[in-house]
Amino acid sequence: MIDKERLNVFLTSFDRGNTPILDQIEQEALQGGEPIIRRQTQGLLRFLLALHRPMSILEVGCAVGFSALLMSEYAPAGCRITTIEKVERRIAAAKANFKRAGRETAVTLLEGEAADLLKELAGPYDMIFMDAAKGQYLYFLPDVLRLLAPGGLLVSDNVLQDGDILESRFAVERRDRTIHGRMREYLFALTHNKALTTTILPVGDGVTLSVRNDSL
Repeated sequence: MIDKERLNVFLTSFDRGNTPILDQIEQEALQGGEPIIRRQTQGLLRFLLALHRPMSILEVGCAVGFSALLMSEYAPAGCRITTIEKVERRIAAAKANFKRAGRETAVTLLEGEAADLLKELAGPYDMIFMDAAKGQYLYFLPDVLRLLAPGGLLVSDNVLQDGDILESRFAVERRDRTIHGRMREYLFALTHNKALTTTILPVGDGVTLSVRNDSL
């Protein structure tokens, strides 16, 4: 049987890294306890950007701006990125990071609750990256699907909840049961929507890739 921890170390050893500014922002975020997409997820995003070549991206959950900057760096020239964040300290950090990376005109940061802001957006977006509060994915989904262009790609991160998603709801901490149930519903909604083709990948903390293949 493959040792998952050893496998992750082995696979990460082949990662060529990002630009110096991205590496610096990543280290600062990790030291400050801010959420950052995992190395394997970063590699997957770089691959998807090269393959799908989106010209408009919506990110739900900006944090300190690392993933938005990564997508801006590796997306085609001229790609426009819109990202959403509600936590004030993260908004301030993201703005500073966009400026120091010279990307403040390439990334638009919307401040506030994603549930409200998503309803105000018109789209369409070639790619949507879902990386907000895991318990809210299910409630964001109707607007996210409305905003996703035909042929567009929806990427959802952290869907395996560090393995908790595999367990019975009674085997997880009581405080986590609501999120556990909602994430299972979210995965069912993605995989059983006839207008989507979805796969679930055990990359990082779990990633779903969904392509809109029909009108919704």
